[in-house]
Amino acid sequence: MTVLSTARRALDSGPLCDACLGRLVADRSFGLTNRERGRSLRVAVALEDDEPVGDLEPDDPCWVCEDESDRYEEWADRAVHAVGPYEFDTYQIGTKVPPLLEENDRLLREEVGLEPDAGEPLKSEINREVGKRLGAETDTEVDFQRPDVLVLLDLATDELEVQVNSAFVYGRYRKLKRDIPQTKWPCNDCGGTGLKRGDTCEGCGGSGYRYDESVEQLTAPVVLDAMDGEEAVFHGAGREDVDALMLESGRPFVIEIKEPRTRDVDPAELEAEVDEFADGKVEVEGLRLATHDMVERVKELDANKTYRMDVAFDDPVSEDAFADALAELDGATIYQDTPQRVTHRRADVTRTREVYDIDGTLEGDTEAELEINGEGGLYVKELVSGDEGRTDPSLAGLLDTGAVVTALDVVDVEGEDEPFARPEFFRNDDTE
Repeated sequence: MTVLSTARRALDSGPLCDACLGRLVADRSFGLTNRERGRSLRVAVALEDDEPVGDLEPDDPCWVCEDESDRYEEWADRAVHAVGPYEFDTYQIGTKVPPLLEENDRLLREEVGLEPDAGEPLKSEINREVGKRLGAETDTEVDFQRPDVLVLLDLATDELEVQVNSAFVYGRYRKLKRDIPQTKWPCNDCGGTGLKRGDTCEGCGGSGYRYDESVEQLTAPVVLDAMDGEEAVFHGAGREDVDALMLESGRPFVIEIKEPRTRDVDPAELEAEVDEFADGKVEVEGLRLATHDMVERVKELDANKTYRMDVAFDDPVSEDAFADALAELDGATIYQDTPQRVTHRRADVTRTREVYDIDGTLEGDTEAELEINGEGGLYVKELVSGDEGRTDPSLAGLLDTGAVVTALDVVDVEGEDEPFARPEFFRNDDTE
């Protein structure tokens, strides 16, 4: 069947706009809009048949799209207004087409003898035509994977909805004060409500939190304010114990800002503002604008960690016994049941973890300082104490005396396949 015969049969089907006519052969030419294709076909049919094929009468709407093809400018204007409050670089248009119009599309192709998927669907044309107008008006680019904003058009209800995807800031933090958790810790007594039996909860003083501050609360509010978003979510590459410091290289993290109105923030200025807000309790460095992929990369990071800790023994320990115990643990595979201190929130299973390197010095006969580099997930407090036999081997077990960590610092967090220098995980990044 020739293109002209297809067009002729389509025009005989009833009042048909140029765009719907052109969509039937959208895959036959390039560089033209469907409306231009349809107009050209209408003229070609008229010339070949030597009789006029006129435009639609004002009272004769297109029976296929019901004149939705005439509303691209209107939808684009509404979209520009709707996204006005938001700063964005990329967008996507999505259209919900009523079942009746989709059926009309199918019937037209059936009427002219084309396959159901021939040409271009109405939905695709609307997405493209409204999208290119939105892009031109806002100087932004379409992104079919994960745009900054998604504009949804509902033809049935004549409504427009804007969905704003999150923005992300990556960095590393150092925690310089003990007894600060990584994220907000709801009070166990009141479940985070601040109330118990109708009265102010005594456990948290009505705050709803077990601890007054967290790394999240000392960093995320600054980023949330800078990006003018609705909510901030903190994602860390693991977490240190509440009573442990996080020093030196710091721990990777991502702060996710939901529905941001501003995306183009200066990471260096943001870094200084976070440090000032945290008032010496937390420091951040290396802040960069990241993509959503970075969240999973951070959360799934299989990180080796280096710890420095002070240890107290129940009984005096000799230099030789101490050295022999460290030699036994150096490079050892450790079998650990879930520590008693966390069985209330983690499954009670047996894990194996590696000690990559261990070194230490006795500070008197009942105290020592240790530095341990171990596999991610190694419970180092229990490596020292033995946790009543739930960790084997352990320093306490090898020395045959009680041992407890009295102070713990995390000094390095480093993944074997660390992704944090790879430019594809950052926005507007020029890193080689």
